[in-house]
Amino acid sequence: MKRLSSRHPVVISVVSALLLLPGARATAVEPDPVGVWPLRPAPEVVHGFAPPTDLWGAGHRGVDLAGSVGQSVHSALPGTIAFVGYVAGKPVVTIAHGATRTTYEPVRSRLPVGRSVSAGDRIGSLELAFSHCFPAACLHWGWLRGAVYRNPLDLIEDGGVRLLPLWRDAPETDRTHWSPLPLPYAEWSSPAQDLRS
Repeated sequence: MKRLSSRHPVVISVVSALLLLPGARATAVEPDPVGVWPLRPAPEVVHGFAPPTDLWGAGHRGVDLAGSVGQSVHSALPGTIAFVGYVAGKPVVTIAHGATRTTYEPVRSRLPVGRSVSAGDRIGSLELAFSHCFPAACLHWGWLRGAVYRNPLDLIEDGGVRLLPLWRDAPETDRTHWSPLPLPYAEWSSPAQDLRS
């Protein structure tokens, strides 16, 4: 019987055999869906996505889009209304899209839970109270897969995103205060849209 050399690729043979077992095949990762802007026309991005370094840490778990009080808010993706109500006094709408869900706040809505919506359907109106941009109105738009926050701008196909400073009358020229956050989950970052570069 011939002895195998220590350089013989035994490991490759074992791995190949395991891949042939039922259930051992890798599953394909679903691509991100393509959605629409929740405000029309395409809004300015006032605050970008800055996820926390841990589950309960400080950060910005969505994006803030410049808007006006009473402006119509639209579903970014087709889905089902999962929540309409108040969280800590703030009016919130949540829409389920299979494995993900989008959140919109502060948004007042009369839609019932369980109602199906298409991408672009009106889901409510933008409120001023609890605005992240107070005294201006803006929509805080979030996107989650399970408990992991994702960048909702990844849902927009054109990628034409322009970040503006909160105080628009004083254009921001010094960007030295930006510091990249260490991200614990690769899902929390989009290499295609690093808004802090």
